[in-house]
Amino acid sequence: MGEMDPEISGVLVMDKPAGRTSHDVVAAVRRLVGIRQVGHFGTLDPFATGVLPLSIGKATRFAQFYLKSRKAYEGTIHFSFSTDTYDATGQPTSEPVEATVDPERLEAVMREFTGRILQTPPAYSAKRVGGTRAYKLARRHEPVELKPVEVEIYALELLGVENGRARFAVECSGGTYVRSLAHDLGRRLGWPAHLEGLRRTAVAEFGEGKALAIERLEATSADDKWREFLIPLESLLPGCAELVVGGREEASVRHGHHFELASSLRASRGGHPGRAPAAILLKILNPQRRLIAVARHVTGAVYHPDLVLV
Repeated sequence: MGEMDPEISGVLVMDKPAGRTSHDVVAAVRRLVGIRQVGHFGTLDPFATGVLPLSIGKATRFAQFYLKSRKAYEGTIHFSFSTDTYDATGQPTSEPVEATVDPERLEAVMREFTGRILQTPPAYSAKRVGGTRAYKLARRHEPVELKPVEVEIYALELLGVENGRARFAVECSGGTYVRSLAHDLGRRLGWPAHLEGLRRTAVAEFGEGKALAIERLEATSADDKWREFLIPLESLLPGCAELVVGGREEASVRHGHHFELASSLRASRGGHPGRAPAAILLKILNPQRRLIAVARHVTGAVYHPDLVLV
């Protein structure tokens, strides 16, 4: 299949199947849509399923705004034995036990893990230790010392407990390891545990309701109907304020020049000009409402076009 129109840009929300890496899905989409410029907004572990937003064309440049964004998952913790990867793909690091999980006690512990917490990433992770990926050291049975990092658990809900397994839903900041969360919950309860299954249900504004199976994409790729599933650039970052510019202002933004908002645009509704908290990011559109840039707040009313779509 030859290279298509280079102007095709946007996001395809894929539903990653279990057993395939995020890179596998990227490679499959490149082949199916005939466009080489395909990336992702944050990997999923191979055993996990669910929402994997893929950037097409110019949308690949938006990764900087999404890699640390809010994510949501549903999963199952097996309270029986722990593993070296903290999930079901690893080698057991404890003998299996018959755990009796009290739902009320587990919910109380979950509340302790809600909010800003310090979390130590698993040894089998892509974190770097002295320039080397942690999982490479772990595979060579070399010591891996990872420092705890601050993450935020916005919501953690117990969905059910049965046969030593707990189903849960979690919303968390980017950089959170749900595998570590499962492992740490087990330690706090006094039972060895690992993450038995995981499904990502959302990344930022991209939910599983729009997630596309690879087979569905394959069925629509021959006649280009896959483009109907493409989320356009203008729809990205829906929480950002928008500014429409034209003429010399548009030309200036396209050249990457700083600009200052007029005082009338800085006022909150019913407030005074210049006293509203400044938006960190602004989406800049031309009079035809095509996205031409994303600008970042510098100081006062001054913004700089961080990302210019030329």
